[in-house]
Amino acid sequence: MTPQVKAILANYESDNPGVKANLARILMQGELGGTGKLVILPVDQGFEHGPARSFSVNPAAYDPHYHFQIAVDAGLSAYAAPLGMIEAGAATFAGQIPTVLKVNSSNSWATSVASAVTGTVGDALRLGCSAIGFTIYPGSDGVFDAMNEIREMSAEAKEVGIATVIWSYPRGGKLSKEGELALDVGAYAAHIAALLGAHIIKVKLPTGHIEQAEAKKMYEGGDWSTQAKRVEHVVQSCFAGRRIVVFSGGASKGADDLYQDARDIRDGGGNGSIIGRNTFQRPREEAVAMLAKLVRIYKGEE
Repeated sequence: MTPQVKAILANYESDNPGVKANLARILMQGELGGTGKLVILPVDQGFEHGPARSFSVNPAAYDPHYHFQIAVDAGLSAYAAPLGMIEAGAATFAGQIPTVLKVNSSNSWATSVASAVTGTVGDALRLGCSAIGFTIYPGSDGVFDAMNEIREMSAEAKEVGIATVIWSYPRGGKLSKEGELALDVGAYAAHIAALLGAHIIKVKLPTGHIEQAEAKKMYEGGDWSTQAKRVEHVVQSCFAGRRIVVFSGGASKGADDLYQDARDIRDGGGNGSIIGRNTFQRPREEAVAMLAKLVRIYKGEE
């Protein structure tokens, strides 16, 4: 184990050896193993957007084994997916890549911002997962029920030595569309995930917009002109960097934009990227080459 990983694990002062071992599995896995940086492949878009919108551009991606294999071949840190996707490759890929069981999901037909619990801590334990993953939507009326759910599930997971990843995506309520990506809102959402006991926090890259009228004065005079500085503020909001923070790749975008995002995450002190559609919607060879370049960026080689 490297000094970087030991320092990260030391920040989790209340956790048992099982949780720390599972965090270490993720942090020591693949091409970025030992660096303190992560690239995770999440494939939960079938729930959120449907199979055709998610996979038809690259039909090989309809097969759950495709995603396991690309995560292994690209030397990624972990693979995150809902119950059915993990079950479909659990035996074939056992021990080859740490997995994160996404235990709640929504769909694109819903008229409210809400999710259903679709997996359990028992499922994660049975499938050998290193962590559970759970999405909350700060700003929505349903977030309070979700906070209760993840409090209970996270406590259960910690008891059996499994880590918790929280996707914290502001949405709904009084938030404007622009406000969903605002700097103050993103930092607040990340802090909420930390307060809920997340070991790994997943948020979106913030813009320079400040949404909350009450927060504008606090941000006056700060330099938020670069994405790296905004990343640094989000990391600061996660207990001054004492929690692992990774940033979403978002909607499909050009490779150059992804590379710049990674440089900004690295330079702002973030721990890495969690990239789904921008990986599996590309041809396999292109995706593997892109992921290899992201790894080099996080290593400081590019």
